[in-house]
Amino acid sequence: MTSTETTTVKEPADAGDAADRRRWFALAIVMTAAFMDLVDVTIVNIAIPSIQKDAGASFSQIQWITAGYALAFAAGLITGGRLGDIHGRKRLFLIGIGGFTLASALCGFAANPEMLVASRILQGGMAAMMVPQVLSIVHATFPAHERGKVFGLFGAIVGLGAVCGPLLGALLTEWNLFGLEWRPIFLINLPVGIAGLLLGHRFITESKAPRALKLDLVGVALVTLGLLMLLYPLTRGRELGWPLWGYVSMAGALGVFAALVAYEKRKAARDGSPLVELSLFRVKSFAAGIAVQTVFGVALGIFFLVWTLYMQTGLGWSLLRAGLTGVPFSIAVSAAAGLSVQQLVPRFGRKVLQAGALLMAAGVVIYIWESERYGLGIASWQMALPLVVMGVGMGLIVAPLTDAVLSDVPREHAGSASGLINTVQQMGNALGLGLVSVVFFSEIGDRLTPAQVGPAFVNAFQHALVWVAVVMAAIFLLMFALPKRPAQHVEGAPEPAAEVTDREPELVS
Repeated sequence: MTSTETTTVKEPADAGDAADRRRWFALAIVMTAAFMDLVDVTIVNIAIPSIQKDAGASFSQIQWITAGYALAFAAGLITGGRLGDIHGRKRLFLIGIGGFTLASALCGFAANPEMLVASRILQGGMAAMMVPQVLSIVHATFPAHERGKVFGLFGAIVGLGAVCGPLLGALLTEWNLFGLEWRPIFLINLPVGIAGLLLGHRFITESKAPRALKLDLVGVALVTLGLLMLLYPLTRGRELGWPLWGYVSMAGALGVFAALVAYEKRKAARDGSPLVELSLFRVKSFAAGIAVQTVFGVALGIFFLVWTLYMQTGLGWSLLRAGLTGVPFSIAVSAAAGLSVQQLVPRFGRKVLQAGALLMAAGVVIYIWESERYGLGIASWQMALPLVVMGVGMGLIVAPLTDAVLSDVPREHAGSASGLINTVQQMGNALGLGLVSVVFFSEIGDRLTPAQVGPAFVNAFQHALVWVAVVMAAIFLLMFALPKRPAQHVEGAPEPAAEVTDREPELVS
Protein backbone atom coordinates (compact mmCIF):
# COMPACT_ATOMS: atom_id res chain seq x y z
CA MET A 1 0.00 0.00 0.00
CA THR A 2 1.34 3.40 -0.89
CA SER A 3 1.47 6.31 1.53
CA THR A 4 -1.34 8.09 -0.30
CA GLU A 5 -3.89 5.29 -0.21
CA THR A 6 -6.65 5.44 2.36
CA THR A 7 -8.15 1.95 2.08
CA THR A 8 -8.89 0.40 5.44
CA VAL A 9 -8.23 -3.32 5.85
CA LYS A 10 -10.42 -5.24 8.30
CA GLU A 11 -8.29 -7.52 10.44
CA PRO A 12 -9.22 -10.08 13.08
CA ALA A 13 -8.72 -9.08 16.71
CA ASP A 14 -5.73 -11.35 17.25
CA ALA A 15 -3.91 -9.70 14.32
CA GLY A 16 -4.44 -6.32 15.96
CA ASP A 17 -3.11 -7.68 19.24
CA ALA A 18 0.00 -8.99 17.47
CA ALA A 19 0.58 -5.61 15.85
CA ASP A 20 0.19 -3.89 19.21
CA ARG A 21 2.65 -6.24 20.90
CA ARG A 22 5.15 -5.80 18.10
CA ARG A 23 5.31 -2.01 18.32
CA TRP A 24 5.50 -2.02 22.12
CA PHE A 25 8.38 -4.50 21.94
CA ALA A 26 10.03 -2.15 19.42
CA LEU A 27 9.50 0.75 21.83
CA ALA A 28 11.15 -1.15 24.68
CA ILE A 29 14.15 -1.89 22.46
CA VAL A 30 14.74 1.68 21.25
CA MET A 31 14.14 3.11 24.74
CA THR A 32 16.74 0.72 26.16
CA ALA A 33 19.21 1.93 23.54
CA ALA A 34 18.44 5.56 24.43
CA PHE A 35 18.98 4.76 28.12
CA MET A 36 22.30 3.07 27.29
CA ASP A 37 23.48 6.22 25.51
CA LEU A 38 22.31 8.55 28.30
CA VAL A 39 24.10 6.47 30.91
CA ASP A 40 27.27 6.30 28.82
CA VAL A 41 27.43 10.09 28.57
CA THR A 42 27.68 10.43 32.36
CA ILE A 43 29.12 7.13 33.56
CA VAL A 44 32.67 8.00 32.50
CA ASN A 45 32.96 11.21 34.52
CA ILE A 46 32.74 9.48 37.87
CA ALA A 47 35.40 6.91 36.90
CA ILE A 48 37.94 9.47 35.64
CA PRO A 49 40.28 9.19 38.70
CA SER A 50 40.42 5.41 38.29
CA ILE A 51 41.12 5.69 34.54
CA GLN A 52 43.83 8.27 35.16
CA LYS A 53 45.52 6.09 37.78
CA ASP A 54 45.17 2.68 36.10
CA ALA A 55 45.73 3.64 32.45
CA GLY A 56 48.29 6.36 33.12
CA ALA A 57 46.32 8.88 31.06
CA SER A 58 47.48 12.47 30.94
CA PHE A 59 45.11 15.31 31.81
CA SER A 60 44.72 16.16 28.11
CA GLN A 61 43.87 12.53 27.30
CA ILE A 62 41.34 12.46 30.12
CA GLN A 63 39.69 15.53 28.60
CA TRP A 64 39.50 13.83 25.23
CA ILE A 65 37.98 10.66 26.71
CA THR A 66 34.96 12.76 27.69
CA ALA A 67 35.06 15.50 25.05
CA GLY A 68 35.78 13.17 22.13
CA TYR A 69 32.51 11.34 22.67
CA ALA A 70 30.51 14.56 22.98
CA LEU A 71 32.07 16.14 19.88
CA ALA A 72 31.57 13.07 17.66
CA PHE A 73 28.04 12.65 18.98
CA ALA A 74 26.98 16.26 18.38
CA ALA A 75 28.67 16.51 14.98
CA GLY A 76 26.99 13.38 13.62
CA LEU A 77 23.44 13.70 14.94
CA ILE A 78 21.85 15.61 12.05
CA THR A 79 23.60 13.37 9.51
CA GLY A 80 22.47 10.26 11.38
CA GLY A 81 18.89 11.48 11.39
CA ARG A 82 18.90 12.21 7.66
CA LEU A 83 20.52 8.85 6.84
CA GLY A 84 17.64 7.19 8.68
CA ASP A 85 15.13 9.11 6.54
CA ILE A 86 16.95 8.00 3.36
CA HIS A 87 18.02 4.40 4.03
CA GLY A 88 15.53 3.36 6.71
CA ARG A 89 15.38 4.12 10.44
CA LYS A 90 15.49 0.47 11.47
CA ARG A 91 18.59 -0.15 9.34
CA LEU A 92 20.45 2.86 10.76
CA PHE A 93 19.37 2.00 14.30
CA LEU A 94 20.79 -1.51 13.94
CA ILE A 95 24.03 -0.19 12.40
CA GLY A 96 24.29 2.35 15.23
CA ILE A 97 23.64 -0.05 18.10
CA GLY A 98 25.97 -2.66 16.56
CA GLY A 99 28.76 -0.09 16.14
CA PHE A 100 28.13 1.33 19.61
CA THR A 101 28.48 -2.15 21.12
CA LEU A 102 31.69 -2.81 19.20
CA ALA A 103 33.12 0.56 20.25
CA SER A 104 32.19 -0.20 23.88
CA ALA A 105 34.17 -3.44 23.67
CA LEU A 106 37.17 -1.55 22.24
CA CYS A 107 36.90 0.95 25.11
CA GLY A 108 36.73 -1.83 27.69
CA PHE A 109 39.75 -3.64 26.26
CA ALA A 110 41.78 -0.52 25.40
CA ALA A 111 45.50 -1.24 25.77
CA ASN A 112 46.50 2.41 26.26
CA PRO A 113 44.97 5.89 26.63
CA GLU A 114 45.31 6.62 22.90
CA MET A 115 43.21 3.57 22.01
CA LEU A 116 40.64 4.57 24.61
CA VAL A 117 40.34 8.08 23.16
CA ALA A 118 39.93 6.74 19.61
CA SER A 119 37.35 4.18 20.77
CA ARG A 120 35.35 6.85 22.59
CA ILE A 121 35.25 9.01 19.44
CA LEU A 122 34.00 5.97 17.49
CA GLN A 123 31.43 5.31 20.23
CA GLY A 124 30.12 8.87 19.97
CA GLY A 125 29.87 8.60 16.18
CA MET A 126 27.90 5.35 16.42
CA ALA A 127 25.60 6.90 19.05
CA ALA A 128 24.92 9.67 16.52
CA MET A 129 23.68 6.99 14.10
CA MET A 130 21.54 5.28 16.75
CA VAL A 131 19.96 8.02 18.88
CA PRO A 132 18.09 10.07 16.19
CA GLN A 133 16.31 6.91 15.08
CA VAL A 134 14.73 6.46 18.52
CA LEU A 135 12.37 9.43 18.25
CA SER A 136 11.96 8.86 14.50
CA ILE A 137 10.84 5.25 15.01
CA VAL A 138 8.41 6.36 17.73
CA HIS A 139 7.09 9.14 15.48
CA ALA A 140 6.58 6.76 12.53
CA THR A 141 5.27 3.77 14.51
CA PHE A 142 2.73 5.26 16.92
CA PRO A 143 -0.40 7.23 15.98
CA ALA A 144 -0.73 10.79 17.22
CA HIS A 145 -3.11 10.03 20.08
CA GLU A 146 -0.65 7.52 21.59
CA ARG A 147 2.55 9.54 21.28
CA GLY A 148 1.88 11.49 24.46
CA LYS A 149 2.04 8.30 26.52
CA VAL A 150 5.19 7.20 24.67
CA PHE A 151 6.99 10.52 25.17
CA GLY A 152 6.03 10.29 28.84
CA LEU A 153 7.98 7.03 29.00
CA PHE A 154 10.84 8.70 27.13
CA GLY A 155 10.94 11.47 29.72
CA ALA A 156 11.11 8.87 32.49
CA ILE A 157 14.05 7.22 30.72
CA VAL A 158 15.83 10.59 30.49
CA GLY A 159 15.33 11.12 34.22
CA LEU A 160 16.69 7.71 35.10
CA GLY A 161 19.66 8.07 32.76
CA ALA A 162 20.60 11.46 34.23
CA VAL A 163 21.36 9.96 37.63
CA CYS A 164 21.88 6.24 36.96
CA GLY A 165 25.07 6.95 35.00
CA PRO A 166 27.05 8.38 37.94
CA LEU A 167 25.54 5.85 40.38
CA LEU A 168 26.27 2.87 38.14
CA GLY A 169 29.75 4.20 37.39
CA ALA A 170 30.47 4.55 41.12
CA LEU A 171 29.28 1.02 41.87
CA LEU A 172 31.14 -0.67 39.00
CA THR A 173 34.36 1.22 39.75
CA GLU A 174 34.29 0.60 43.52
CA TRP A 175 33.42 -3.08 43.10
CA ASN A 176 36.49 -3.56 40.83
CA LEU A 177 34.92 -6.64 39.19
CA PHE A 178 37.51 -9.34 38.33
CA GLY A 179 40.22 -6.77 39.00
CA LEU A 180 39.21 -4.85 35.86
CA GLU A 181 39.13 -1.47 37.63
CA TRP A 182 37.17 0.99 35.39
CA ARG A 183 36.69 -1.30 32.38
CA PRO A 184 33.25 -2.73 33.36
CA ILE A 185 31.69 0.73 32.85
CA PHE A 186 32.12 0.07 29.11
CA LEU A 187 31.82 -3.73 29.04
CA ILE A 188 28.36 -3.59 30.64
CA ASN A 189 27.10 -2.28 27.27
CA LEU A 190 27.97 -5.56 25.49
CA PRO A 191 25.07 -7.81 26.62
CA VAL A 192 22.59 -4.91 26.35
CA GLY A 193 23.80 -3.98 22.86
CA ILE A 194 23.80 -7.56 21.54
CA ALA A 195 20.27 -8.14 22.86
CA GLY A 196 19.11 -4.84 21.33
CA LEU A 197 20.64 -5.80 17.97
CA LEU A 198 18.95 -9.21 17.84
CA LEU A 199 15.57 -8.09 19.17
CA GLY A 200 15.57 -4.92 17.09
CA HIS A 201 16.09 -6.94 13.91
CA ARG A 202 13.00 -8.99 14.79
CA PHE A 203 10.55 -6.47 16.21
CA ILE A 204 11.30 -3.00 14.79
CA THR A 205 9.34 -2.13 11.64
CA GLU A 206 11.26 -0.36 8.88
CA SER A 207 10.22 3.14 7.86
CA LYS A 208 11.73 5.89 5.73
CA ALA A 209 10.83 9.11 3.93
CA PRO A 210 8.01 8.60 1.37
CA ARG A 211 10.08 10.00 -1.49
CA ALA A 212 13.66 9.35 -2.51
CA LEU A 213 16.18 11.64 -0.82
CA LYS A 214 19.92 12.03 -1.33
CA LEU A 215 22.57 12.58 1.32
CA ASP A 216 23.76 16.18 1.21
CA LEU A 217 27.53 15.74 1.55
CA VAL A 218 28.28 19.48 1.44
CA GLY A 219 25.69 20.00 4.18
CA VAL A 220 27.32 17.22 6.24
CA ALA A 221 30.73 18.91 5.89
CA LEU A 222 29.38 22.35 6.86
CA VAL A 223 27.41 21.05 9.87
CA THR A 224 30.37 19.04 11.13
CA LEU A 225 32.83 21.93 10.65
CA GLY A 226 30.52 24.47 12.29
CA LEU A 227 29.79 22.28 15.32
CA LEU A 228 33.47 21.41 15.83
CA MET A 229 34.48 25.08 15.57
CA LEU A 230 31.88 25.93 18.23
CA LEU A 231 32.10 22.96 20.60
CA TYR A 232 35.85 22.26 20.64
CA PRO A 233 36.80 25.67 22.12
CA LEU A 234 33.92 25.44 24.60
CA THR A 235 35.04 21.97 25.69
CA ARG A 236 38.77 22.73 25.97
CA GLY A 237 38.77 26.51 26.53
CA ARG A 238 39.08 26.60 30.32
CA GLU A 239 42.00 24.19 30.62
CA LEU A 240 43.84 26.00 27.80
CA GLY A 241 43.30 29.41 29.37
CA TRP A 242 40.74 30.61 26.82
CA PRO A 243 43.22 31.38 24.00
CA LEU A 244 42.42 33.90 21.26
CA TRP A 245 42.05 31.19 18.59
CA GLY A 246 39.14 29.76 20.61
CA TYR A 247 37.15 32.99 20.33
CA VAL A 248 38.06 33.28 16.64
CA SER A 249 36.89 29.70 16.08
CA MET A 250 33.55 30.27 17.83
CA ALA A 251 32.94 33.49 15.89
CA GLY A 252 33.88 31.70 12.66
CA ALA A 253 31.34 28.99 13.46
CA LEU A 254 28.57 31.58 13.08
CA GLY A 255 29.82 32.29 9.58
CA VAL A 256 29.85 28.59 8.76
CA PHE A 257 26.28 28.19 9.98
CA ALA A 258 25.21 31.20 7.90
CA ALA A 259 26.82 29.57 4.85
CA LEU A 260 25.01 26.32 5.72
CA VAL A 261 21.62 28.08 5.77
CA ALA A 262 22.26 29.75 2.41
CA TYR A 263 23.45 26.49 0.84
CA GLU A 264 20.55 24.44 2.25
CA LYS A 265 18.03 26.93 0.78
CA ARG A 266 19.58 26.47 -2.66
CA LYS A 267 19.79 22.71 -2.18
CA ALA A 268 16.10 22.46 -1.22
CA ALA A 269 15.07 24.50 -4.27
CA ARG A 270 17.30 22.47 -6.60
CA ASP A 271 16.51 18.84 -5.70
CA GLY A 272 14.49 18.80 -2.45
CA SER A 273 17.13 16.83 -0.50
CA PRO A 274 18.77 19.21 2.00
CA LEU A 275 20.48 17.84 5.09
CA VAL A 276 18.70 20.36 7.34
CA GLU A 277 15.05 20.77 6.41
CA LEU A 278 14.75 24.53 6.90
CA SER A 279 11.01 24.38 6.27
CA LEU A 280 10.73 22.79 9.73
CA PHE A 281 11.51 26.17 11.26
CA ARG A 282 8.35 27.56 9.69
CA VAL A 283 6.46 25.19 12.00
CA LYS A 284 5.92 27.38 15.06
CA SER A 285 5.91 24.52 17.57
CA PHE A 286 9.20 23.17 16.18
CA ALA A 287 11.02 26.52 16.05
CA ALA A 288 9.91 27.53 19.56
CA GLY A 289 10.64 24.09 20.97
CA ILE A 290 14.15 24.09 19.50
CA ALA A 291 14.87 27.45 21.20
CA VAL A 292 13.61 26.16 24.55
CA GLN A 293 15.54 22.90 24.13
CA THR A 294 18.79 24.78 23.52
CA VAL A 295 18.48 27.04 26.57
CA PHE A 296 17.30 24.11 28.71
CA GLY A 297 20.47 22.24 27.69
CA VAL A 298 22.54 25.20 28.94
CA ALA A 299 20.89 25.00 32.38
CA LEU A 300 21.44 21.24 32.66
CA GLY A 301 25.04 21.53 31.42
CA ILE A 302 25.85 24.01 34.19
CA PHE A 303 23.97 22.27 36.99
CA PHE A 304 25.08 18.65 36.66
CA LEU A 305 28.80 19.45 36.43
CA VAL A 306 28.92 21.94 39.32
CA TRP A 307 26.70 19.65 41.41
CA THR A 308 29.14 16.75 40.98
CA LEU A 309 32.15 18.97 41.81
CA TYR A 310 30.33 20.43 44.83
CA MET A 311 29.62 17.03 46.37
CA GLN A 312 32.87 15.23 45.55
CA THR A 313 35.47 18.00 45.79
CA GLY A 314 33.76 20.62 47.95
CA LEU A 315 32.08 18.35 50.50
CA GLY A 316 34.57 15.50 50.12
CA TRP A 317 31.91 12.83 49.63
CA SER A 318 32.66 9.40 48.19
CA LEU A 319 31.60 8.44 44.67
CA LEU A 320 28.88 6.16 46.01
CA ARG A 321 27.45 8.71 48.44
CA ALA A 322 27.31 11.36 45.71
CA GLY A 323 25.57 8.92 43.37
CA LEU A 324 23.00 7.84 45.96
CA THR A 325 22.20 11.46 46.84
CA GLY A 326 20.79 11.93 43.36
CA VAL A 327 18.28 9.06 43.60
CA PRO A 328 15.35 11.26 44.80
CA PHE A 329 15.95 13.55 41.83
CA SER A 330 15.82 10.62 39.40
CA ILE A 331 12.62 9.20 40.91
CA ALA A 332 10.95 12.63 40.83
CA VAL A 333 11.85 13.19 37.16
CA SER A 334 10.54 9.77 36.14
CA ALA A 335 7.25 10.09 38.05
CA ALA A 336 6.53 13.64 36.89
CA ALA A 337 7.39 12.88 33.25
CA GLY A 338 4.75 10.18 32.95
CA LEU A 339 2.14 12.22 34.79
CA SER A 340 2.75 15.39 32.78
CA VAL A 341 2.22 13.91 29.33
CA GLN A 342 -0.60 11.50 30.13
CA GLN A 343 -2.66 13.57 32.59
CA LEU A 344 -1.62 17.21 32.79
CA VAL A 345 -0.67 18.40 29.29
CA PRO A 346 -3.95 17.24 27.68
CA ARG A 347 -5.81 19.42 30.22
CA PHE A 348 -3.51 22.39 30.75
CA GLY A 349 -1.21 22.47 27.68
CA ARG A 350 1.96 24.56 27.81
CA LYS A 351 1.14 25.79 31.34
CA VAL A 352 2.51 22.44 32.52
CA LEU A 353 5.90 23.15 30.95
CA GLN A 354 5.93 26.66 32.38
CA ALA A 355 5.08 25.29 35.82
CA GLY A 356 8.03 22.92 35.40
CA ALA A 357 10.39 25.82 34.67
CA LEU A 358 9.18 27.69 37.76
CA LEU A 359 9.49 24.56 39.93
CA MET A 360 13.06 23.99 38.74
CA ALA A 361 13.90 27.62 39.54
CA ALA A 362 12.26 27.24 43.00
CA GLY A 363 14.23 24.05 43.67
CA VAL A 364 17.46 25.83 42.75
CA VAL A 365 16.64 28.70 45.13
CA ILE A 366 15.93 26.22 47.96
CA TYR A 367 19.24 24.49 47.24
CA ILE A 368 21.11 27.81 47.43
CA TRP A 369 19.45 28.59 50.78
CA GLU A 370 20.25 25.17 52.24
CA SER A 371 23.83 25.24 51.01
CA GLU A 372 24.35 28.63 52.61
CA ARG A 373 22.66 27.64 55.89
CA TYR A 374 24.31 24.25 56.45
CA GLY A 375 27.65 24.87 54.70
CA LEU A 376 30.06 21.93 54.78
CA GLY A 377 27.84 20.11 57.28
CA ILE A 378 24.94 19.60 54.90
CA ALA A 379 23.63 16.02 54.77
CA SER A 380 22.29 13.98 51.85
CA TRP A 381 18.77 13.88 53.30
CA GLN A 382 18.73 17.69 53.54
CA MET A 383 19.34 17.87 49.79
CA ALA A 384 16.30 15.68 49.10
CA LEU A 385 13.78 18.55 49.17
CA PRO A 386 15.39 20.80 46.54
CA LEU A 387 16.30 17.79 44.40
CA VAL A 388 12.71 16.48 44.43
CA VAL A 389 11.32 19.93 43.58
CA MET A 390 13.85 20.28 40.74
CA GLY A 391 13.18 16.71 39.59
CA VAL A 392 9.43 17.27 39.41
CA GLY A 393 10.04 20.47 37.44
CA MET A 394 12.37 18.74 35.00
CA GLY A 395 9.90 15.88 34.56
CA LEU A 396 7.13 18.33 33.70
CA ILE A 397 9.36 19.79 30.96
CA VAL A 398 11.41 17.06 29.36
CA ALA A 399 8.73 14.69 28.04
CA PRO A 400 6.09 17.20 26.86
CA LEU A 401 8.79 19.39 25.32
CA THR A 402 9.82 16.59 22.95
CA ASP A 403 6.14 15.99 22.26
CA ALA A 404 5.57 19.68 21.48
CA VAL A 405 8.62 19.97 19.20
CA LEU A 406 7.60 16.98 17.05
CA SER A 407 3.81 17.39 17.23
CA ASP A 408 3.40 19.17 13.86
CA VAL A 409 6.46 17.72 12.07
CA PRO A 410 5.64 15.67 8.92
CA ARG A 411 6.74 12.08 9.31
CA GLU A 412 8.99 12.20 6.23
CA HIS A 413 11.19 14.70 8.11
CA ALA A 414 11.08 12.88 11.46
CA GLY A 415 14.74 11.83 11.24
CA SER A 416 16.00 15.31 10.38
CA ALA A 417 13.85 16.85 13.14
CA SER A 418 14.98 14.26 15.69
CA GLY A 419 18.62 14.87 14.80
CA LEU A 420 18.14 18.62 15.21
CA ILE A 421 16.48 18.17 18.62
CA ASN A 422 19.37 16.09 19.91
CA THR A 423 21.98 18.35 18.29
CA VAL A 424 20.70 21.58 19.84
CA GLN A 425 20.46 19.88 23.24
CA GLN A 426 24.10 18.80 22.92
CA MET A 427 25.05 22.31 21.81
CA GLY A 428 23.21 23.73 24.82
CA ASN A 429 24.99 21.32 27.14
CA ALA A 430 28.37 22.18 25.63
CA LEU A 431 27.62 25.88 26.03
CA GLY A 432 26.60 25.25 29.64
CA LEU A 433 29.82 23.34 30.29
CA GLY A 434 31.78 26.20 28.76
CA LEU A 435 29.98 28.70 30.98
CA VAL A 436 30.94 26.68 34.07
CA SER A 437 34.39 28.24 33.85
CA VAL A 438 32.75 31.67 34.08
CA VAL A 439 30.03 31.04 36.68
CA PHE A 440 31.85 28.47 38.84
CA PHE A 441 35.61 28.31 38.44
CA SER A 442 35.94 32.09 38.31
CA GLU A 443 34.80 32.10 41.96
CA ILE A 444 37.57 29.69 43.03
CA GLY A 445 41.11 30.89 43.58
CA ASP A 446 44.05 29.32 41.77
CA ARG A 447 45.98 28.40 44.92
CA LEU A 448 43.86 27.05 47.75
CA THR A 449 45.00 25.40 50.95
CA PRO A 450 43.17 22.17 51.88
CA ALA A 451 41.15 24.13 54.45
CA GLN A 452 40.03 26.64 51.81
CA VAL A 453 38.85 24.11 49.20
CA GLY A 454 35.53 23.22 50.83
CA PRO A 455 34.28 26.78 51.53
CA ALA A 456 35.46 27.96 48.10
CA PHE A 457 33.54 25.21 46.29
CA VAL A 458 30.41 25.79 48.39
CA ASN A 459 30.49 29.50 47.54
CA ALA A 460 31.10 28.80 43.86
CA PHE A 461 28.22 26.29 43.84
CA GLN A 462 25.83 28.90 45.19
CA HIS A 463 27.02 31.45 42.63
CA ALA A 464 26.54 29.01 39.75
CA LEU A 465 23.05 28.08 40.92
CA VAL A 466 22.01 31.74 40.80
CA TRP A 467 22.79 31.62 37.08
CA VAL A 468 20.84 28.37 36.67
CA ALA A 469 17.80 30.05 38.29
CA VAL A 470 18.14 33.00 35.88
CA VAL A 471 18.28 30.63 32.89
CA MET A 472 15.15 28.79 34.10
CA ALA A 473 13.32 32.13 34.33
CA ALA A 474 14.35 32.84 30.72
CA ILE A 475 13.02 29.41 29.70
CA PHE A 476 9.68 30.25 31.35
CA LEU A 477 9.40 33.34 29.15
CA LEU A 478 10.49 31.50 25.99
CA MET A 479 7.74 28.94 26.54
CA PHE A 480 5.10 31.56 25.73
CA ALA A 481 6.12 30.97 22.09
CA LEU A 482 5.08 27.30 22.31
CA PRO A 483 1.59 26.34 21.11
CA LYS A 484 -0.97 26.33 23.90
CA ARG A 485 -1.67 22.66 23.23
CA PRO A 486 0.30 20.11 21.14
CA ALA A 487 -1.60 19.15 18.01
CA GLN A 488 -1.88 15.45 18.80
CA HIS A 489 -3.99 16.16 21.88
CA VAL A 490 -6.72 17.57 19.66
CA GLU A 491 -9.35 15.01 18.70
CA GLY A 492 -9.27 14.17 15.02
CA ALA A 493 -5.90 15.77 14.36
CA PRO A 494 -4.69 14.70 10.90
CA GLU A 495 -1.85 12.23 10.53
CA PRO A 496 1.00 13.13 8.17
CA ALA A 497 1.88 10.55 5.56
CA ALA A 498 4.78 8.13 5.87
CA GLU A 499 6.15 5.24 3.86
CA VAL A 500 6.52 2.03 5.81
CA THR A 501 8.28 -1.01 4.38
CA ASP A 502 8.69 -4.63 5.44
CA ARG A 503 5.52 -4.33 7.46
CA GLU A 504 3.17 -7.23 8.12
CA PRO A 505 -0.28 -6.67 6.52
CA GLU A 506 -2.01 -6.30 9.85
CA LEU A 507 0.12 -3.26 10.64
CA VAL A 508 -1.07 -1.31 7.61
CA SER A 509 -4.45 0.41 7.52
